[in-house]
Amino acid sequence: MGLDHGLDICLQFVAKRNVSIILLHYNVTGKLGRRKPLADGGMDIMKLLFIAISCLIVLENLLVLLAIVKYMRFRRWVSYCIANITLSDLLAGIAYLFNLCMSGSMTFRLSLNMWFFREGVLFVALAASIFSLLITAMERYTTMVRPTAEKAITKTIRVYGLIALCWLLAIVIGMLPLLGWNCVCDFQECSSLLPLYSKKYILVCVIMFSLILLGIILLYGSIYHLVKASATRVAITNQRKKSFKLLKTVLMVLGAFIVCWSPLFALLLLDVFCHSLTCDHLRGMDWALALAVLNSAINPLIYSCGSMEVRKAVLKLLCCICIRAGVRGPSDCLVFSDITSGSSDCSRRHRDSVRLSRALSIRSKEPLTSISSVPSA
Repeated sequence: MGLDHGLDICLQFVAKRNVSIILLHYNVTGKLGRRKPLADGGMDIMKLLFIAISCLIVLENLLVLLAIVKYMRFRRWVSYCIANITLSDLLAGIAYLFNLCMSGSMTFRLSLNMWFFREGVLFVALAASIFSLLITAMERYTTMVRPTAEKAITKTIRVYGLIALCWLLAIVIGMLPLLGWNCVCDFQECSSLLPLYSKKYILVCVIMFSLILLGIILLYGSIYHLVKASATRVAITNQRKKSFKLLKTVLMVLGAFIVCWSPLFALLLLDVFCHSLTCDHLRGMDWALALAVLNSAINPLIYSCGSMEVRKAVLKLLCCICIRAGVRGPSDCLVFSDITSGSSDCSRRHRDSVRLSRALSIRSKEPLTSISSVPSA
């Protein structure tokens, strides 16, 4: 199909709001020819596996988010930042699940706006994750370099404002194609991996996200040197040890993000600088996207293993769930309480009730024992 003829057909589809405009872009950019035959008829095994992984991501991050909100009670600004990253990971899992369910043969039944929304939500989750990491790095750096302690209410208000700004920018950036920055009927500017996305938009996003990640790496490099220098000057206290462990946890989150998202960024850059319209040599978009979303399943594991507070909160929540479901008894949760050096609300209530019932039973037996001990006449 010639570009001029395709442009005429595209403009007619736009005027009539015909859903075939998506099929036309997939055909012209070559993505239609690269689709697997199984993708058009039902669900193959790999798609079912990806759906299972996305469901795991949603449940995992929902569990961590509920545990943070219920038991950590946001005593420190770090709790806000961890909850914000967890929320962005939860959105990534939901967006990927939505993307999978609306892909395949469903793609060509979507309206143009729904297609942009399907892809845009993933960009929103990506932007929110990067901005959340940036907020965490900025706040940790300002805490380290500030000579005097800042008021808790001032820091809390600022963190709230930064988190709100983070989500506002993420939504705007992710929905720019829906708002008009796209390549509808401009086939030369279209991406071959995302057939209705402009290559310029993809390039701007990749450059912006890469620069933010570079800034985060520089901030944590400075923080590491400050922590290391202060540790050599003064004795290492428990609070400093806790801060250093938390720093290592956040660095692990940053490292996992870079490892998981780098293949997708590289693939998008190859797509942007590909001079061919179809770019037939580009493969592996589905696997690169799955690896990127898998990062949202790794982060809760890092929090649970690297942060004692998060691990306690998650164990307490699991304890309550198991007791209410009848899977475990109160005595089992007391073991968790001893391990984590704390007791959950559910286990504490059950423990108190057990102690009370034992006390009552002992008291009820005492009169009987005294009566039975009296010799009969």
